[in-house]
Amino acid sequence: MIGQETRDVERKITAILRILSESRQPVGGRSISLMLEEQGIHLGERAVRYHLKIMDERGLTRLAGPKDGRTITLAGQDELRNSLVTDKLGFVSTRIECLAYQTNFGLRSANGKVPVDITLFNRDDLIRALKIMSDVFAAGFCSSELVALGGEGASLGQTIIPSGKVGFATVCSVAINGCLLKAGIPAHARFGGLMQVRNRQPYRFVDLIEFSGSTIDPSNIFITGRMTEVKNAASVGEGKVLAGYQEIPMLSLARAEELLHRLNNHGLMCPAMLARSGEAVCEIPRNPDKVGLITLSGLNPAAAAAEAGIKISNMAMCGMMEITKLRPFRELL
Repeated sequence: MIGQETRDVERKITAILRILSESRQPVGGRSISLMLEEQGIHLGERAVRYHLKIMDERGLTRLAGPKDGRTITLAGQDELRNSLVTDKLGFVSTRIECLAYQTNFGLRSANGKVPVDITLFNRDDLIRALKIMSDVFAAGFCSSELVALGGEGASLGQTIIPSGKVGFATVCSVAINGCLLKAGIPAHARFGGLMQVRNRQPYRFVDLIEFSGSTIDPSNIFITGRMTEVKNAASVGEGKVLAGYQEIPMLSLARAEELLHRLNNHGLMCPAMLARSGEAVCEIPRNPDKVGLITLSGLNPAAAAAEAGIKISNMAMCGMMEITKLRPFRELL
């Protein structure tokens, strides 16, 4: 059993590791203390140095110069992924809320930032992957037609593409949550799941994972578990695709329908399924005074590539990108 005092120390270490992992430059004790303060963690510079000494001894961080600037090590990155699992319950829900809040795409200006999912391919697999994914975009089983490519060393949002890899960014479906929020419509993201497609139309959900009870994005779980059938859904109209389920207030239905229509016309988002008053949607019962909204995942194209045996690495909801840096998928072919 981990005592409360030890847990508090581990929680602070995890917070420091997160700061280091998100920085491209070494970070010193004073800067870490200020950044922790912004997160509501009160840890003075001297206390930060004490924790950094512990982390150095454990091999989680390393001193990057003559001063106290630290960088995170591979062991530190592994610790960040695995530490304090109960503290990470609801991490996905929190991430969705943060990205929705940061979304500032404007329909009139047609610019602003949107959240993205990023998939890494081996450079030699790119041409084959694009050919497979083209069927998914043509069938409309994606969150948006807008994408971006980046070679090794390039930056896609906050992600630097590693050596030998190509990064492929797609618009994350959380962009809808952000646009709804900007219009004054709160969207509650409830589930990520596998949606069965029949005759090229959404039929029902066959698996669901509640965002608030998960530490891992559901799309990654379904892709690595080889549970998707996106390639088949795109080619013959029968299969299982990645989708999310949201709820919005019943009173906002008309306004939400108008907004989703405008987003589709701008090419930002593919059509979403919005339940009518009193309806269930894809066999999910409607909550009182709520309307169900189904959105398609930005990782569906990557899932199809994985189904074809192409090695991929997914980073769902990994950051924000300017919409002007994205372009229609067809322009890549």
